[in-house]
Amino acid sequence: MDNYAILSVISFMIVFISSLFSIFLFTVKTENKTSNRLIAAFLIIIAIDISSFFYHRFIDMPMVLEMLRMDLPLLSSPLEYLFVLSVIYSDFKIKRIHLLHAIPFLASTLVFMPRFYLSNTEARNSFFETYLDNPEVLFSIIIGHIQVIIYIVAIFIVLKKSKKVMLENFSNATTAKHKWLFQLNIISIILFAFSTGKTIFKFINDDFDTVNIVRIIMAFLVLCFICWLILKALYHPEFFRRIDSKLKPVENIIAKEEIPIEHKEGEEVKQQIQRLRAHMLDQKPYLNPTLTIQNLADDLQLPVREVSILINHHLNQHFFDFVNEYRIQHAKDILQNPTKKQFTILEILYEVGFNSKSSFNTAFKKYANVTPTEYRKKTNHV
Repeated sequence: MDNYAILSVISFMIVFISSLFSIFLFTVKTENKTSNRLIAAFLIIIAIDISSFFYHRFIDMPMVLEMLRMDLPLLSSPLEYLFVLSVIYSDFKIKRIHLLHAIPFLASTLVFMPRFYLSNTEARNSFFETYLDNPEVLFSIIIGHIQVIIYIVAIFIVLKKSKKVMLENFSNATTAKHKWLFQLNIISIILFAFSTGKTIFKFINDDFDTVNIVRIIMAFLVLCFICWLILKALYHPEFFRRIDSKLKPVENIIAKEEIPIEHKEGEEVKQQIQRLRAHMLDQKPYLNPTLTIQNLADDLQLPVREVSILINHHLNQHFFDFVNEYRIQHAKDILQNPTKKQFTILEILYEVGFNSKSSFNTAFKKYANVTPTEYRKKTNHV
C-alpha cells in the first residue's frame, strides 16, 4: 500500500467518525445545545477539509466546490473559540455580532473572485495547475495562519480569566473543565505546527512522497484528536459548572474604584473580617457543597462586590481556598475525634461540604501536608 492509499484510509476513518459523532451531537437531547452544535460544526469542517484525500479516487469535484472546501478551514478556529466561550459562560448565546468571525473566510473568498470564481473553466484549470504560484493563495495562507495564532492566544486568555473568576466566586469550583479546554488548545497548536511545516515544505520542495508522509502524520494526529474528543464526551457527558460572563476578576473591580482601595483599609475592614470569620465558625455555611460568594453575601447582608474584595483582596485568598480552609479544619476535627472513628473518609468529605474524593484529598494535603488517611493514623497514635 503506497503513502497516498494509507492517507486515503485514515481520511475516510476521520470523515466517518466525525460525521457520526456530529450527527449524535446535533440530535442528542441536552441543555447545552449551543456547545454541541458548535463542536459538531467544527468537526464537520475538519471532515470536509480532509475528505479530499479519498473522494478524488472516485469523483471529480467541481473546481468551485473544491476551492470552497480549501477555504472552509478558515472557519474552524472561530468555531473552536466560540465553543470554548459556550462551555465556559452559562449566558453565552450566538449573536449576529459573531458573524464577524467569518470575515477572514469572506476576505479569502473575495480575493479569489476575480481570477477564479468569475473566470471560465480554462482559466480555473490554469489557476489550479499553478496553485502555489498565485498571490491569492499566498494571501489566503497568510491570513489563515495569522487567524489561528490570534484565536489560540484568545482562548488562553479566556481560560485564564474565567478560571480566576470561578475560584473567586464558587466554593466547589473545579478546574477539570479548564484543563480539558487547555489540552484542546495545546492539541490545536500541535496540529497548527505540523500544518505550517507542511505548507512551508510545499513551497520550497516538490517532493510529493515526503509531503504525503507529513500528511499521514497530520491525519493520524487528527484521528487521535477526534477519538480523544469522543472519549471526553463519553466520560464527561455533562459540562462542568459554568460562570456568568458579567462576572469580573476582583483586580478589575478594584481598578475601576474611584477611591484607592488602600484608603478603605482600617478599622471598618477589620470589623468586617471578624464578622465574616465569626459567621463561618458559628453558622458553618461552608457545609453547603454549592456555596457561592453570592450566598455568603446574602447571609451577611452585604453587597457581593464588597464580600469579594474582602476575601480575594484583603485576605488575599480565592473564595474557593477561603471556604476549603474551613472545610478541611472541620474534617480534621472529625478525624481527631475518637468517638467518630466509624466515619469513613467518603462520609467525612460529604459531611464537610466537598462533592468529590479527588478535590477533598487535594485540598486536605494542601492544608495538612498529609492525606486524610495518614492524618487519622497520625492523630490516633498520639
